Amino acid sequence: MDNLRKRTALFFEGNGEYRKTGHYIDIFLISLIMINVVAIVLESIASLAQQYKHEFLILELGSVIIFAIEYLLRLWSCVERAEYKSLDCGNFQRRLKYLLSPLALIDLMAILPTILMMFITFDLRFLRVLRLLRVFKLTRYSRAMQLLLQSFRDESSSLLAAFFIMAVVLILASCGIYLIEHAVQPDKFGSIPDAMWWAMATLTTVGYGDVVPVTALGRFFGGVITLLSMGMVAIPTGLLASSFSEQLRKRRIMFSDAVHECLHDGELDGKLDDAQLEHLENLRCKLGLSKQEANKAVKYQLSARTKNLYCRHCGERQD
Repeated sequence: MDNLRKRTALFFEGNGEYRKTGHYIDIFLISLIMINVVAIVLESIASLAQQYKHEFLILELGSVIIFAIEYLLRLWSCVERAEYKSLDCGNFQRRLKYLLSPLALIDLMAILPTILMMFITFDLRFLRVLRLLRVFKLTRYSRAMQLLLQSFRDESSSLLAAFFIMAVVLILASCGIYLIEHAVQPDKFGSIPDAMWWAMATLTTVGYGDVVPVTALGRFFGGVITLLSMGMVAIPTGLLASSFSEQLRKRRIMFSDAVHECLHDGELDGKLDDAQLEHLENLRCKLGLSKQEANKAVKYQLSARTKNLYCRHCGERQD
């Protein structure tokens, strides 16, 4: 049973001998998720929903069964994954920790709406919105989404500070425009909460135009807020962009270090055995690096090793 559970974990992680099979399963699940998203969007059209009612129902039930099987198998085999196997606790605690992980919660949201529909009466429009959350399952297979989520985690404190500053500016802008415009436009700026709609649209540079200042002072104040908003929006954008780039750099360095260790441990100069190549390929897939990036790192480490093996003056091999 333990051997079967371990093979199941390798199967879903796409490691070892199951790498190709796991890749095909990932493609199948990605395709199924995209088909579901398209079907949910089309089902919102009343004529199509009525005409293809049974087809939509069969697709929904089939998808939920597949997603549920995937969820249960991942839950059962998660104790064999390295990050959970190393925990000093029982299998129940390991599975509980996995259940609370972001990816596991996303997998649960993919099947929960349909399961709840069997026991609780839902508004169908609300149910469709919940089912659209399945698109977040692509996070498991998308390198860009994984990098973005990691960027949010790493920059969480900085982002909170930036959003706090934006909240303060939002309140100040709302108070300012309220004092200037409430006497002229009591229907639009009759209170500070009403003025917050204009402040939010202006600070986010959206500018809907449904609520605008009409006095000269109000327009001048609105212009100042608009100029200020450009810098405010750039703060979280800059933080995420730099963190995204840093995550890419860290993954490349991690893979490069792994190549260096494999070459250092190898007995043959400039060659990697099958086990090392398998390890590097699994690491490449886990880090989400392209084959081009991986080959570049290998070539660089091979070149650096060759320079260290031979004297740059006489060309003789150094012991």
